[in-house]
Amino acid sequence: MEKLQAEDARYLRRKVKGGSLDVHPTEKALIVQYELEATILGEMGDPMVGERKECQKIIRLKSLNANTDIATLARKVVEECRLIHPSKLPEVEQLLFYLLNRKKSGNGYIMCTCCPVLTDKREKHSPRDLAPFEGMELDEEANINRIDHYVELLYEDIPEKVRGATLILHLARNPDNLEELLQNETALGALARVLREDWKQSVDLATTIIYVFFCFSSFSQFHGQVTHYKIGALCMNIIEHELKRYDLWQDELQKKAANQNVKKEHEKAFKKYQGLLIKQEQLLQVALHLLLNLAEDTRTELKMRNKNIVHTLVKTLDREDEELLVLVVSFLKKLSIFLENKNDMAETYAVEKLARLLPCKHEDLLNTTLRLLLNLSFDTGLRSQMVQAGLIPKLSALLADESQRQLCVCILYHISVDDRFKSMFAYTDCIPQLMKMLFDCGESPMDPELISFCINLAANKRNAQVICEGNGLKMLMKRGLKLKDVLTMKMIRNVSQHDGPTKNLFIDYVGDLAAQTGVQEREEYVIECLGTLANLTIPDLDWELVLKEYNLVPFLKDHLKPGSAEDDLILEVVIMIGTVSMDDSCAAMMAKSGIISALIELLNSQQEDDEFVCQIVYVFYQMVFHQATRDVIIKDTQAPAYLIDLMHDKNAEIRKVCDNTLDIIAEYDEEWGRKIQSEKFRWHNYQWLEMVDNRAMGDDGEPFMYGDDGEPFMHNGDILERPDLFYSAGTEESRNTQQRLNLFYSAGTEGSRNTQQRLNLFYSAGTAGGR
Repeated sequence: MEKLQAEDARYLRRKVKGGSLDVHPTEKALIVQYELEATILGEMGDPMVGERKECQKIIRLKSLNANTDIATLARKVVEECRLIHPSKLPEVEQLLFYLLNRKKSGNGYIMCTCCPVLTDKREKHSPRDLAPFEGMELDEEANINRIDHYVELLYEDIPEKVRGATLILHLARNPDNLEELLQNETALGALARVLREDWKQSVDLATTIIYVFFCFSSFSQFHGQVTHYKIGALCMNIIEHELKRYDLWQDELQKKAANQNVKKEHEKAFKKYQGLLIKQEQLLQVALHLLLNLAEDTRTELKMRNKNIVHTLVKTLDREDEELLVLVVSFLKKLSIFLENKNDMAETYAVEKLARLLPCKHEDLLNTTLRLLLNLSFDTGLRSQMVQAGLIPKLSALLADESQRQLCVCILYHISVDDRFKSMFAYTDCIPQLMKMLFDCGESPMDPELISFCINLAANKRNAQVICEGNGLKMLMKRGLKLKDVLTMKMIRNVSQHDGPTKNLFIDYVGDLAAQTGVQEREEYVIECLGTLANLTIPDLDWELVLKEYNLVPFLKDHLKPGSAEDDLILEVVIMIGTVSMDDSCAAMMAKSGIISALIELLNSQQEDDEFVCQIVYVFYQMVFHQATRDVIIKDTQAPAYLIDLMHDKNAEIRKVCDNTLDIIAEYDEEWGRKIQSEKFRWHNYQWLEMVDNRAMGDDGEPFMYGDDGEPFMHNGDILERPDLFYSAGTEESRNTQQRLNLFYSAGTEGSRNTQQRLNLFYSAGTAGGR
């Protein structure tokens, strides 16, 4: 654009365009947004230069109170302010009504989201929220127009510097002044310089100047300016220095307390120490507040971590000032979401110091501490520290506090995940309180954390006994069966797995549980009911009557077919069959129904699932105890051949059950006994047999048919009938070979299914070759 000549400009035209209305963020005032357009016209009236500017007008309403007539005041505002069009009268009335009824709030700036959280309200700290401290009082009112004079005071002696900084602080505590102060680089630069040079000379001066910068740090858009003056790094140095001073004061007091001859001197020093401590904690509080606000930026937070902010904060947990502790714990809670910071807290034993704060009467401190512990409880090592610090009884006692109950349940739930700590809950009042909370829910849904916690606890035998005390089991069964509640039934199932008096309590509910399998229920619900029944290995229980009355045999057989249901349900069916097969008559019912063949078919389809294989083999183990089912298994099925194949499975539990089952079969059936013995020999002496086979061939590849004595080296007889092969005597070579090999039933050899399949194994009765 060409330069405008002065003589070319003849006229200036202004045009005002009305905009939006809003309420002032902190005062009883309306803000009118409008647009001002200024245009310079030439001689001919043509626009030469134009400019638009966004403006606002603040209409303060100091007389607005509960007795004000809103309609009258709104008309007066519209009449006196030409920027507001008369059509906006209803909007003005609404805004005035809002101003009259709104609660006192903070400011209009974007608040920093890192300030301490108070319970669940997510209130944030503004510059006015931080409590005034000693030394902030003034005998004059600070005026933004005298800022230059206040800056000049920063170049005087310490008392004048404190006065100047305090006057600037009073201005900074009003958010309306922050923008103007921010533009005064001289003032901020002077404050930063004085803090850097003189903070060791006066705690009051350091506290006041840091407070000024804290006011800026409370709003995210001002963080850059605070960082520019390196206030964060300076605060870290100041805090570290003050903590060292605190340690020196403690040492000095302890020395004087130990010396009985200077008792008066100790009392005098203690009073002085208390005064110094108050001022120091004020300094720490405002400095940590500032750092917490700046930590909103993760890059800044990382710099703090590199300067050991976690160690500094954990060390500060030894203090007694509750407001300072709320701030410190809040800071640690924010840091704890990062792995590195969490590890630093583990190294510094932060949990031990946090345990000291529980319980406490300060609600915000209690809530924030529990939230931090919840974050830390996701770590196994830190959960161990919590137990060692005695948090289980403390948290259990806090369950009575309804406002903190949810947090306590979540932390205790995490602790209960570890089997090592489950038994400790039985020696607190935790379980009775949990049971009361469960029953207080009535028929409404339970909190998932609460019932999950109960499920974990029920997995411990002693806890299960406490759960069943009184009418505990009766109430659980009533709720579980009436509401068809899967999680309640899961808890009941855990209780039922323990041997002892608790298991006998379930006899009264066998019919109710069995009835759940005969109706169209959700699979997950049937799984829990069936699993509970399968746990009831009670000698006095008449399983035959149960199977007949509720027609369970067809249900069990139908659900053994691969793909007939989810694997979890099929597995519970197999376990249930194993349980009822302990009864002789029930085992016979199973054999007659064809369930054994169905189990072998299922074994083929689930051969890669160790849990299925182990449970099916256990069913065979139970059945071979009974004459009727033993004969069916040995003579009419291929089960023994499958067991021989599984005898060398890589899973130790499967091998154990197989060996026990085969030992019983070998005892009652001579033919299978020889086959089992032969197979054990072949497996345990595999290397030796391979060597023998190799020696049977000469160097020219021809069979080496005769030994040194001219007798045939091998013949067609059973290898077990040739004891001379492994009891050779006379030659040193034979003795060395004997020592090198694990001969005849050596123990501990662990093979694999693949190795077994490679061998030329003995399979009778047409087996398909195992898994």
